[in-house]
Order: sequence, then C-alpha cells, then structure tokens
Amino acid sequence: MAKAAILEQVGGLTIGEVELADPGPHEVLIDTKACGLCHSDLHFIDGAYPHPLPAIPGHEAAGVVRSVGSEVKTVKPGDHVVSCLSAFCGHCEFCVTGRMALCMGADTRRDQTAAPRIMRADGSAPVAQMLNLSAFCEQMLIHEHACVAIDKDMPLDRAAVIGCAVTTGAGAIFNACSVVPGEAVAVVGCGGVGLAAINAAKITGAGKVIAIDPIPEKRALAETLGATHTVDAMADDAVEQVMKISGGGVHHAIEAVGRQASADLAVKILRRGGTATILGMMPLDCKVGLGAMDLLSGKKLQGAIMGMNHFPVDLPRLVDFYMRGLLDLDTIIAERIPLEKINEGFEKMKQGTSARSVVVFD
Repeated sequence: MAKAAILEQVGGLTIGEVELADPGPHEVLIDTKACGLCHSDLHFIDGAYPHPLPAIPGHEAAGVVRSVGSEVKTVKPGDHVVSCLSAFCGHCEFCVTGRMALCMGADTRRDQTAAPRIMRADGSAPVAQMLNLSAFCEQMLIHEHACVAIDKDMPLDRAAVIGCAVTTGAGAIFNACSVVPGEAVAVVGCGGVGLAAINAAKITGAGKVIAIDPIPEKRALAETLGATHTVDAMADDAVEQVMKISGGGVHHAIEAVGRQASADLAVKILRRGGTATILGMMPLDCKVGLGAMDLLSGKKLQGAIMGMNHFPVDLPRLVDFYMRGLLDLDTIIAERIPLEKINEGFEKMKQGTSARSVVVFD
C-alpha cells in the first residue's frame, strides 16, 4: 500500500491509499522522496485541462529505486533518480532526430489490455496515472525511460525541482534557444520555471537578463538568481522599459506563465530577429501570433515543451551545476511540506507570492 494525493473530482486532492503493481519488464518501482508542486498540476486539479479521474497528479519528483523489471538496463535498485514526464520510446521519428521531448511515449505506457499500474487500495478499480508518473504518492511505477540516475550526494528535495521547473526553464535557455553569451534575455513570469530560466541565462553568460513579473517578491527572487534588471509586468510602460534596458528589444523572450497577456508581451519586447519561446500552459482557446511587421523583421515564435530537453543527458548536468554552485535551487524552493498539506500548498500557489513548494516524504 502507498499513501497518495488523489484527484477524485475537479477542485481538490484527497489523501488515500493505492496499490501499485509489480514492475513489468521495462518498469521501475521508486520510493518517492520529494515532489514539487507545479502550476501544471493545478490546471488539472482545477479542470482547465481535462484528464480521466480518479487520478494521481504530480510530475516533479525524485526518489530511490526499490525494484526494476527484468529488461531494465538504465537504473538499478538503490539508485537515486529524478523522474521526467516526457518519457521517450527511443525509436520514433522524434527520438531518432534528437527531439525526445516531442515523443508521444506510446511504448512507455502499459497496453490497455494489461493490468493497470495503479489500483485502489481494495483492488476495486484502477487509478489513472497522470503524465506517465503520478508522483504525489509514496511510490511511483514508471517506465525506465521516464527517469535517470543522479549523483547520490545530491539532496533529493532539490533534485525533485529539476524534474520539471528546471528542466523546462533551463532547457529553454540551453536547448530551445541556444542562448549565446552577451545576448539579451527577458523572462516573463518569475515562478519556478521562470526563475530557472533566469538562473540558466546567467550561467550561459547572457548580457542582460530582464525579469518581468507583477509581484515585488518574485522580482527580488529573480535578482538573487541572476536577473540584471527587473520590470513590473503591470506597468503601463513595461514594453518601453524593456526596450530601453535592452537597447531596442531582447534576443530571447521566455514566457513562463501561461497567460495570453504575458505571451503577447513576450512578442512585443523582441528585437529584430528575436525569438519568443512560450513555456506556460495557456488556456486551450488562446492563440499567440506574429504580425506582418514582426515577420518582416525576422522575428520567431516557438513552443518548447519541457524545454525541449534531452533529460538523460541534461538532468545529470543540471545536478552537477547545483553541486558546483552554479545552479541555485535553494532559492527556488520556498517551503517543504508533508503530503497532508498539499491542498494548502496549492492555495499558496494561487496567491502567487512565493516560489516552489515541495512535498517531502518520510
């Protein structure tokens, strides 16, 4: 039996118990040690994004491997691992062309005719696995291509936030944008993902790193993580401020909120030839666009799911960045809470004043 936070119906999580199956040939059973609260989880909890229920959310996690299936070659019992929702098959068009984050991961889930990975504690019904992981649970049963082993000296509460926020934010800088030292970068939204992007921009040697957020506390965190300038997103002259700071617009604008206004702002602050990268999960009816003059100016607009990561390579490097003092995960984590306080953690997220909350399991 494993204790979990279960989404029984839209609106909130219920603490209950579930039963996980034995690992299949390519599956890994993990004792979850920590899991970050991500705004993407909130989209499912609030019903903005549909999902079969009941389900267990949670996708930003780290833990210790308890057991592995007969064919698993990438990890072994006792390994410390970080999970990643972008499980990859390894043989589709996207995988073999180096775009693993775009893999639909069909071969990484159990066949519908097979027994489910997660069941109610009494065995009466299956519980849906969310985003290949379902990490708000004392244990995870996942495909081996949904986790990677890391240095055992890495604290697992910090390692957890690498699994989504840092992979997405830093990945956008390193992978999707390939930021060149000296280029100007603006980040719209200074939550966990945005703060990771700011930190990564500093690591790459970006010339100016402009943090844009309406909340003073978030702008202060951004400065701690490497922002050279901050702008109030709600200021009437926010665009003009960025233009002045950057000398005519930024080379890269990263949207890390998931709102129409912030995505539109990211496009407006680009210089000629600049790129806007949308990371946030926007409402499903939203559209972001480039105008005729934007196109004539060579501006570009892109999505970058999970930072277009190559997580088996990227995650150990990000761990190494933390261990060497380059990546500041301590500032990104605002609080550590038990599973029983998870709904309070999401309420705090809605207030928008602090960074990451992390559920820590005993």
